[in-house]
Amino acid sequence: MRQRPRLLLVSALALATLSVPLGPAVPPGSAEVTTTATAAPRLLGVTTIASGLRYAGTTVGGLSGIDRDPRTGAYYLISDDRSEVGPARFYSATIDLSAGAPDVRLTGASVLLRDDGAAYPSLSAWTASGCQQGAPVCDRRATVDPEDVRVDPRSGDLWWSQEGDRQTGTPRFLSDPSIRRALPDGTFAGQLRLPEALHVAAGPYGPRANLGLEAFTFADCGREVTSVLEGPLLQDGPEPTATNGALVRLSVQNRGGALQAQYAYPLDPVGGAPGANGVAAVLADPARPGRYLVLERTVVVGQGTRIRIYGVDLPAPGSAGSGAATDVAGVESLASGLPVRPLSKELLLDLADLGVQPGIVEGITWGPALPTGERSLVMVADDNFAARAIPGVAQVSQVHRRRRRRGSGGRAGRVLSGLRRSARGWLTLRAG
Repeated sequence: MRQRPRLLLVSALALATLSVPLGPAVPPGSAEVTTTATAAPRLLGVTTIASGLRYAGTTVGGLSGIDRDPRTGAYYLISDDRSEVGPARFYSATIDLSAGAPDVRLTGASVLLRDDGAAYPSLSAWTASGCQQGAPVCDRRATVDPEDVRVDPRSGDLWWSQEGDRQTGTPRFLSDPSIRRALPDGTFAGQLRLPEALHVAAGPYGPRANLGLEAFTFADCGREVTSVLEGPLLQDGPEPTATNGALVRLSVQNRGGALQAQYAYPLDPVGGAPGANGVAAVLADPARPGRYLVLERTVVVGQGTRIRIYGVDLPAPGSAGSGAATDVAGVESLASGLPVRPLSKELLLDLADLGVQPGIVEGITWGPALPTGERSLVMVADDNFAARAIPGVAQVSQVHRRRRRRGSGGRAGRVLSGLRRSARGWLTLRAG
Protein backbone atom coordinates (compact mmCIF):
# COMPACT_ATOMS: atom_id res chain seq x y z
CA MET A 1 0.00 0.00 0.00
CA ARG A 2 1.30 3.42 -0.90
CA GLN A 3 2.17 5.48 2.16
CA ARG A 4 0.72 8.95 2.58
CA PRO A 5 3.57 11.50 2.45
CA ARG A 6 4.57 13.15 5.68
CA LEU A 7 3.66 16.79 6.06
CA LEU A 8 5.37 19.95 7.17
CA LEU A 9 2.87 22.23 8.88
CA VAL A 10 3.14 25.96 9.53
CA SER A 11 0.55 27.62 11.74
CA ALA A 12 -0.08 30.74 13.82
CA LEU A 13 -2.13 31.78 16.85
CA ALA A 14 -3.78 35.16 17.31
CA LEU A 15 -4.70 36.33 20.81
CA ALA A 16 -6.96 39.07 22.05
CA THR A 17 -6.86 40.68 25.47
CA LEU A 18 -9.64 39.39 27.65
CA SER A 19 -9.11 37.95 31.09
CA VAL A 20 -5.47 39.01 31.32
CA PRO A 21 -4.21 42.38 30.08
CA LEU A 22 -1.75 41.94 27.26
CA GLY A 23 -1.37 45.55 26.24
CA PRO A 24 1.77 47.67 26.46
CA ALA A 25 3.33 48.67 29.74
CA VAL A 26 1.59 51.57 31.48
CA PRO A 27 3.16 54.47 33.35
CA PRO A 28 4.28 53.82 36.93
CA GLY A 29 1.41 53.92 39.38
CA SER A 30 -1.24 52.90 36.84
CA ALA A 31 -3.48 50.01 37.78
CA GLU A 32 -3.44 46.74 35.86
CA VAL A 33 -6.95 46.20 34.49
CA THR A 34 -8.46 42.73 33.96
CA THR A 35 -11.80 41.63 32.58
CA THR A 36 -13.85 38.50 33.09
CA ALA A 37 -14.63 37.81 29.44
CA THR A 38 -13.26 34.63 27.90
CA ALA A 39 -12.91 33.40 24.34
CA ALA A 40 -11.63 30.25 22.71
CA PRO A 41 -8.75 30.32 20.21
CA ARG A 42 -9.91 30.60 16.60
CA LEU A 43 -8.40 28.52 13.83
CA LEU A 44 -8.04 30.75 10.81
CA GLY A 45 -6.57 28.45 8.19
CA VAL A 46 -4.15 25.64 7.47
CA THR A 47 -1.38 25.19 4.91
CA THR A 48 0.56 21.93 4.57
CA ILE A 49 3.83 21.36 2.80
CA ALA A 50 4.85 17.83 1.86
CA SER A 51 7.86 16.65 3.84
CA GLY A 52 10.95 16.25 1.71
CA LEU A 53 10.50 19.58 -0.05
CA ARG A 54 13.67 20.54 -1.93
CA TYR A 55 14.82 24.13 -1.69
CA ALA A 56 18.15 25.69 -2.68
CA GLY A 57 19.77 22.29 -2.92
CA THR A 58 18.58 21.18 0.54
CA THR A 59 15.81 19.03 1.96
CA VAL A 60 13.53 21.16 4.14
CA GLY A 61 12.81 19.40 7.42
CA GLY A 62 13.75 19.01 11.06
CA LEU A 63 12.59 22.56 11.76
CA SER A 64 13.18 22.97 15.48
CA GLY A 65 13.42 26.73 16.05
CA ILE A 66 11.96 29.92 14.65
CA ASP A 67 12.36 33.64 15.21
CA ARG A 68 11.19 36.84 13.55
CA ASP A 69 13.20 40.01 13.04
CA PRO A 70 10.72 42.78 13.96
CA ARG A 71 12.78 45.32 12.01
CA THR A 72 12.44 43.54 8.68
CA GLY A 73 9.57 41.10 9.23
CA ALA A 74 11.80 38.23 8.07
CA TYR A 75 11.54 34.84 9.76
CA TYR A 76 14.42 32.45 10.42
CA LEU A 77 13.96 28.72 10.88
CA ILE A 78 16.74 26.37 11.96
CA SER A 79 16.95 22.70 11.03
CA ASP A 80 18.14 20.13 13.56
CA ASP A 81 19.89 18.20 10.78
CA ARG A 82 23.25 17.08 12.18
CA SER A 83 24.80 17.34 8.73
CA GLU A 84 23.31 13.95 7.88
CA VAL A 85 20.64 14.85 5.31
CA GLY A 86 22.50 18.04 4.41
CA PRO A 87 24.86 20.50 6.10
CA ALA A 88 23.73 22.10 9.39
CA ARG A 89 21.70 25.10 8.19
CA PHE A 90 18.94 27.63 8.66
CA TYR A 91 16.33 29.15 6.37
CA SER A 92 14.89 32.63 5.96
CA ALA A 93 11.22 33.02 5.07
CA THR A 94 8.28 35.39 4.83
CA ILE A 95 4.93 34.60 6.42
CA ASP A 96 2.17 36.89 5.20
CA LEU A 97 -1.19 36.84 6.96
CA SER A 98 -2.73 39.84 5.28
CA ALA A 99 -4.72 37.79 2.77
CA GLY A 100 -6.29 35.55 5.39
CA ALA A 101 -4.70 32.16 4.78
CA PRO A 102 -0.99 32.47 5.53
CA ASP A 103 1.39 32.70 2.62
CA VAL A 104 4.70 31.09 3.65
CA ARG A 105 7.64 31.47 1.32
CA LEU A 106 11.23 30.44 1.83
CA THR A 107 13.61 33.20 0.78
CA GLY A 108 17.02 31.73 1.54
CA ALA A 109 19.06 28.81 2.89
CA SER A 110 22.38 29.33 4.69
CA VAL A 111 24.93 26.80 5.92
CA LEU A 112 26.14 27.27 9.50
CA LEU A 113 29.93 27.55 9.47
CA ARG A 114 32.62 26.78 12.02
CA ASP A 115 35.22 29.25 13.20
CA ASP A 116 37.57 27.98 10.48
CA GLY A 117 35.01 28.65 7.75
CA ALA A 118 34.15 24.98 7.11
CA ALA A 119 30.70 23.42 7.41
CA TYR A 120 30.04 21.30 10.48
CA PRO A 121 30.68 17.57 9.89
CA SER A 122 28.26 14.72 10.55
CA LEU A 123 28.75 12.62 13.69
CA SER A 124 30.18 9.70 11.71
CA ALA A 125 32.61 11.94 9.82
CA TRP A 126 33.75 13.66 13.01
CA THR A 127 34.32 10.50 15.03
CA ALA A 128 36.10 8.85 12.10
CA SER A 129 38.53 11.72 11.66
CA GLY A 130 39.06 12.49 15.34
CA CYS A 131 40.34 15.72 16.84
CA GLN A 132 43.90 16.16 18.09
CA GLN A 133 43.46 19.70 19.39
CA GLY A 134 42.33 20.89 22.81
CA ALA A 135 38.76 20.45 24.04
CA PRO A 136 37.67 24.07 23.37
CA VAL A 137 38.74 23.87 19.72
CA CYS A 138 37.34 20.37 19.27
CA ASP A 139 33.99 21.43 20.74
CA ARG A 140 33.78 24.43 18.41
CA ARG A 141 34.47 22.31 15.34
CA ALA A 142 32.70 19.05 16.21
CA THR A 143 29.37 17.93 14.84
CA VAL A 144 26.46 19.99 16.18
CA ASP A 145 22.82 19.35 17.01
CA PRO A 146 21.08 22.68 16.22
CA GLU A 147 17.88 23.38 18.14
CA ASP A 148 16.92 27.06 18.45
CA VAL A 149 17.60 30.36 16.70
CA ARG A 150 17.13 33.99 17.76
CA VAL A 151 17.70 37.33 16.07
CA ASP A 152 19.98 39.59 18.11
CA PRO A 153 17.86 42.68 18.93
CA ARG A 154 20.99 44.83 18.82
CA SER A 155 23.07 43.63 15.87
CA GLY A 156 20.62 41.64 13.78
CA ASP A 157 23.01 38.67 13.85
CA LEU A 158 21.64 35.18 14.48
CA TRP A 159 22.31 33.32 17.70
CA TRP A 160 21.66 29.59 17.74
CA SER A 161 21.79 26.81 20.27
CA GLN A 162 22.99 23.25 19.91
CA GLU A 163 22.74 20.41 22.40
CA GLY A 164 26.23 18.95 22.25
CA ASP A 165 26.46 15.19 22.70
CA ARG A 166 27.14 12.38 25.14
CA GLN A 167 28.05 9.17 23.31
CA THR A 168 29.47 6.74 25.87
CA GLY A 169 29.72 3.70 23.60
CA THR A 170 32.17 3.09 20.80
CA PRO A 171 33.26 5.46 19.45
CA ARG A 172 33.06 7.57 22.59
CA PHE A 173 32.17 11.21 21.99
CA LEU A 174 31.54 13.99 24.50
CA SER A 175 30.77 17.55 23.39
CA ASP A 176 29.46 20.57 25.29
CA PRO A 177 26.19 22.29 24.36
CA SER A 178 26.52 25.89 23.28
CA ILE A 179 24.86 29.10 22.16
CA ARG A 180 26.71 30.49 19.14
CA ARG A 181 26.54 33.63 17.05
CA ALA A 182 26.45 33.74 13.28
CA LEU A 183 26.29 36.47 10.71
CA PRO A 184 23.21 36.44 8.47
CA ASP A 185 25.17 34.38 5.91
CA GLY A 186 26.03 31.68 8.48
CA THR A 187 29.61 32.81 9.19
CA PHE A 188 30.77 32.03 12.73
CA ALA A 189 30.84 35.18 14.88
CA GLY A 190 31.35 33.97 18.45
CA GLN A 191 30.05 31.83 21.28
CA LEU A 192 28.45 32.55 24.65
CA ARG A 193 30.28 31.37 27.75
CA LEU A 194 28.64 28.24 29.16
CA PRO A 195 27.50 28.08 32.82
CA GLU A 196 29.76 25.66 34.69
CA ALA A 197 27.06 23.09 35.48
CA LEU A 198 26.16 22.72 31.79
CA HIS A 199 29.49 21.24 30.69
CA VAL A 200 29.43 17.59 29.63
CA ALA A 201 31.68 15.57 31.95
CA ALA A 202 32.91 12.00 31.64
CA GLY A 203 31.17 10.96 34.83
CA PRO A 204 27.51 11.33 35.89
CA TYR A 205 27.60 15.11 35.64
CA GLY A 206 26.22 17.56 33.11
CA PRO A 207 23.53 17.32 30.43
CA ARG A 208 22.08 14.00 29.35
CA ALA A 209 22.34 12.89 25.73
CA ASN A 210 19.86 14.84 23.58
CA LEU A 211 18.57 16.78 26.61
CA GLY A 212 20.86 19.80 26.53
CA LEU A 213 20.32 23.41 25.46
CA GLU A 214 17.10 23.09 23.53
CA ALA A 215 15.67 26.55 24.24
CA PHE A 216 16.87 30.12 24.68
CA THR A 217 15.61 33.67 24.20
CA PHE A 218 16.82 37.24 24.41
CA ALA A 219 15.39 39.36 27.22
CA ASP A 220 15.60 42.94 28.45
CA CYS A 221 16.08 44.40 24.95
CA GLY A 222 18.94 42.01 24.22
CA ARG A 223 20.87 42.67 27.42
CA GLU A 224 20.18 39.16 28.73
CA VAL A 225 20.13 35.65 27.30
CA THR A 226 17.86 33.17 29.08
CA SER A 227 18.18 29.47 28.33
CA VAL A 228 16.46 26.33 29.57
CA LEU A 229 17.68 22.75 29.42
CA GLU A 230 15.36 20.25 27.78
CA GLY A 231 15.77 17.77 30.62
CA PRO A 232 17.43 17.50 34.04
CA LEU A 233 21.18 17.33 34.41
CA LEU A 234 22.48 13.91 35.42
CA GLN A 235 23.27 15.21 38.91
CA ASP A 236 19.83 16.85 39.24
CA GLY A 237 17.76 13.66 39.37
CA PRO A 238 15.86 11.38 36.99
CA GLU A 239 13.89 12.39 33.91
CA PRO A 240 10.10 12.80 34.15
CA THR A 241 8.10 9.59 34.43
CA ALA A 242 4.42 8.79 33.98
CA THR A 243 3.71 9.99 37.52
CA ASN A 244 6.64 12.21 38.53
CA GLY A 245 7.97 15.43 37.09
CA ALA A 246 11.55 16.69 37.16
CA LEU A 247 13.56 19.86 37.69
CA VAL A 248 15.52 21.50 34.87
CA ARG A 249 17.78 24.54 35.08
CA LEU A 250 16.82 27.91 33.65
CA SER A 251 19.87 30.19 33.34
CA VAL A 252 19.95 33.96 32.96
CA GLN A 253 23.20 35.39 31.54
CA ASN A 254 24.27 38.77 30.29
CA ARG A 255 25.46 39.16 26.72
CA GLY A 256 29.02 38.56 27.79
CA GLY A 257 28.13 35.20 29.30
CA ALA A 258 28.24 36.11 33.01
CA LEU A 259 25.68 34.05 34.90
CA GLN A 260 23.18 36.40 36.57
CA ALA A 261 20.93 33.77 38.15
CA GLN A 262 19.79 30.18 37.73
CA TYR A 263 16.47 28.64 38.74
CA ALA A 264 14.83 25.23 38.87
CA TYR A 265 11.92 24.94 36.45
CA PRO A 266 9.43 22.13 37.27
CA LEU A 267 8.62 19.81 34.36
CA ASP A 268 5.29 18.00 34.24
CA PRO A 269 5.08 14.20 34.50
CA VAL A 270 4.81 12.42 31.17
CA GLY A 271 1.33 11.14 31.98
CA GLY A 272 1.85 8.00 29.90
CA ALA A 273 4.53 5.44 29.21
CA PRO A 274 6.79 5.00 27.42
CA GLY A 275 7.35 8.62 26.64
CA ALA A 276 9.23 11.78 27.46
CA ASN A 277 8.56 15.38 28.44
CA GLY A 278 10.92 18.32 28.16
CA VAL A 279 11.22 22.05 27.58
CA ALA A 280 11.27 22.67 23.85
CA ALA A 281 11.15 26.48 23.75
CA VAL A 282 11.22 29.62 25.87
CA LEU A 283 10.21 33.12 24.85
CA ALA A 284 10.55 36.39 26.75
CA ASP A 285 7.70 38.86 26.91
CA PRO A 286 9.37 42.04 25.61
CA ALA A 287 6.85 44.23 27.40
CA ARG A 288 7.27 42.72 30.86
CA PRO A 289 10.75 42.04 32.22
CA GLY A 290 11.07 38.67 33.90
CA ARG A 291 8.02 37.17 32.18
CA TYR A 292 8.49 34.12 29.95
CA LEU A 293 6.48 31.65 27.92
CA VAL A 294 7.75 28.10 28.38
CA LEU A 295 6.68 25.39 25.96
CA GLU A 296 6.65 21.81 27.25
CA ARG A 297 6.49 19.05 24.67
CA THR A 298 5.37 15.56 25.71
CA VAL A 299 5.76 12.61 23.36
CA VAL A 300 4.10 9.30 24.25
CA VAL A 301 4.72 6.40 21.90
CA GLY A 302 1.46 5.12 20.45
CA GLN A 303 -0.51 8.11 21.71
CA GLY A 304 1.04 11.19 20.13
CA THR A 305 2.15 14.54 21.46
CA ARG A 306 0.89 17.01 24.00
CA ILE A 307 1.99 20.64 23.81
CA ARG A 308 1.44 23.03 26.70
CA ILE A 309 2.49 26.63 27.16
CA TYR A 310 3.14 27.91 30.68
CA GLY A 311 3.69 31.38 32.08
CA VAL A 312 6.67 31.93 34.37
CA ASP A 313 7.75 35.06 36.25
CA LEU A 314 11.35 35.20 37.45
CA PRO A 315 12.00 36.70 40.87
CA ALA A 316 12.70 40.41 40.95
CA PRO A 317 16.25 41.37 41.99
CA GLY A 318 16.58 41.41 45.76
CA SER A 319 13.50 39.25 46.38
CA ALA A 320 15.37 36.29 47.88
CA GLY A 321 13.91 35.06 51.14
CA SER A 322 10.41 36.33 50.42
CA GLY A 323 9.00 33.09 49.04
CA ALA A 324 10.69 33.58 45.69
CA ALA A 325 12.28 30.79 43.72
CA THR A 326 15.75 29.73 44.86
CA ASP A 327 18.77 30.86 42.87
CA VAL A 328 20.45 27.48 42.32
CA ALA A 329 23.58 28.77 40.57
CA GLY A 330 25.65 27.54 43.50
CA VAL A 331 23.74 24.29 44.04
CA GLU A 332 25.73 21.37 42.65
CA SER A 333 22.79 18.96 42.63
CA LEU A 334 19.05 19.64 42.75
CA ALA A 335 18.60 16.07 44.03
CA SER A 336 20.97 16.48 46.99
CA GLY A 337 18.21 17.13 49.50
CA LEU A 338 19.04 20.80 49.95
CA PRO A 339 15.94 23.01 50.19
CA VAL A 340 15.18 24.33 46.70
CA ARG A 341 12.07 26.30 45.83
CA PRO A 342 11.39 25.92 42.10
CA LEU A 343 9.78 28.52 39.89
CA SER A 344 6.01 28.72 39.92
CA LYS A 345 4.27 28.22 36.60
CA GLU A 346 0.77 28.77 35.27
CA LEU A 347 -0.81 26.78 32.47
CA LEU A 348 -1.90 29.14 29.75
CA LEU A 349 -2.69 26.85 26.90
CA ASP A 350 -2.90 23.17 26.09
CA LEU A 351 -2.97 22.84 22.30
CA ALA A 352 -5.29 19.87 22.66
CA ASP A 353 -7.96 22.36 23.72
CA LEU A 354 -7.80 23.81 20.21
CA GLY A 355 -8.73 20.51 18.64
CA VAL A 356 -5.51 20.35 16.62
CA GLN A 357 -2.82 17.69 16.36
CA PRO A 358 0.22 19.89 16.76
CA GLY A 359 3.00 17.41 16.10
CA ILE A 360 6.37 17.82 17.80
CA VAL A 361 6.33 21.58 18.37
CA GLU A 362 9.83 22.82 19.17
CA GLY A 363 9.98 26.55 18.45
CA ILE A 364 8.00 29.73 19.15
CA THR A 365 8.36 33.41 18.30
CA TRP A 366 6.33 36.58 18.42
CA GLY A 367 4.83 37.51 15.09
CA PRO A 368 3.64 40.97 14.05
CA ALA A 369 0.80 42.93 15.57
CA LEU A 370 -2.39 42.34 13.61
CA PRO A 371 -4.89 44.96 12.42
CA THR A 372 -7.21 43.97 15.27
CA GLY A 373 -4.62 45.09 17.82
CA GLU A 374 -3.74 41.53 18.78
CA ARG A 375 -0.22 40.17 18.60
CA SER A 376 0.64 36.84 17.09
CA LEU A 377 2.65 33.87 18.26
CA VAL A 378 4.25 31.56 15.71
CA MET A 379 5.32 28.00 16.47
CA VAL A 380 7.25 25.46 14.45
CA ALA A 381 7.20 21.68 14.79
CA ASP A 382 9.84 19.14 13.86
CA ASP A 383 8.97 16.43 11.32
CA ASN A 384 12.20 14.57 12.13
CA PHE A 385 12.68 14.13 8.37
CA ALA A 386 10.04 11.36 8.64
CA ALA A 387 12.74 8.70 8.65
CA ARG A 388 13.13 9.09 12.42
CA ALA A 389 9.39 9.07 12.98
CA ILE A 390 8.07 8.06 16.40
CA PRO A 391 5.32 5.39 16.22
CA GLY A 392 1.91 6.84 16.97
CA VAL A 393 3.09 10.44 16.62
CA ALA A 394 1.97 12.62 13.75
CA GLN A 395 5.18 13.90 12.16
CA VAL A 396 4.66 17.52 11.17
CA SER A 397 6.53 20.80 11.18
CA GLN A 398 4.27 23.55 12.40
CA VAL A 399 4.32 27.24 13.17
CA HIS A 400 1.78 29.02 15.40
CA ARG A 401 1.30 32.71 15.68
CA ARG A 402 -0.26 34.86 18.38
CA ARG A 403 -1.39 38.47 18.78
CA ARG A 404 -2.11 40.87 21.55
CA ARG A 405 -4.85 43.51 21.71
CA ARG A 406 -3.93 46.65 23.56
CA GLY A 407 -6.19 47.05 26.50
CA SER A 408 -7.17 50.33 28.08
CA GLY A 409 -5.05 50.89 31.14
CA GLY A 410 -3.61 47.39 30.93
CA ARG A 411 0.04 46.55 30.76
CA ALA A 412 1.83 43.76 29.04
CA GLY A 413 1.77 41.05 31.57
CA ARG A 414 0.69 37.51 31.86
CA VAL A 415 1.11 36.78 28.24
CA LEU A 416 1.14 33.10 28.96
CA SER A 417 -1.84 32.98 31.23
CA GLY A 418 -3.64 35.09 28.68
CA LEU A 419 -2.91 32.56 25.97
CA ARG A 420 -5.52 30.10 27.10
CA ARG A 421 -8.35 32.43 27.99
CA SER A 422 -7.64 35.42 25.82
CA ALA A 423 -6.83 33.74 22.56
CA ARG A 424 -8.81 35.00 19.62
CA GLY A 425 -7.60 32.48 17.16
CA TRP A 426 -4.99 30.25 15.60
CA LEU A 427 -3.65 30.49 12.14
CA THR A 428 -2.26 27.36 10.55
CA LEU A 429 -0.44 27.32 7.26
CA ARG A 430 -0.45 24.48 4.83
CA ALA A 431 0.99 24.56 1.35
CA GLY A 432 1.36 21.76 -1.09
